[in-house]
Amino acid sequence: MNMTLEYNGGSELLYNSVKIQNVNVEMQNGADSSQLTMKDLLSWIRTHMIKERPEMFMKGDTVRPGVLALVNDCDWELSGQLDTTLEEKDVVVFISTLHGG
Repeated sequence: MNMTLEYNGGSELLYNSVKIQNVNVEMQNGADSSQLTMKDLLSWIRTHMIKERPEMFMKGDTVRPGVLALVNDCDWELSGQLDTTLEEKDVVVFISTLHGG
C-alpha cells in the first residue's frame, strides 16, 4: 500500500532528517491486505524505517506520549488510534511535541 509519511517537531531526526517519505507498506504474513491499520503501520515503521533508538518514537506497540499522529490531517485519537484503518495514498504525519531545553 503506497502512502506518505511525514515527520515534524524533531521526530524527523530519527529518519536522517528526512521529513517526507513516500513508502510502500507490505502487509505481514496472514494479514488481510485490504485492512492496513495504524498498528500494522507502526510495526512496519519499527521494522523497516527506524535504525536507531526506536524508544524515542515508540513505546510498546504505539507512539510515545508526546508524539501526535495525524491521518489525512485528522488526529488519530478521533478515528480509533491503533485501530484506524489506512487506505492507499493516505498521508500519516507524526509530530513530536517534546523538546529539550
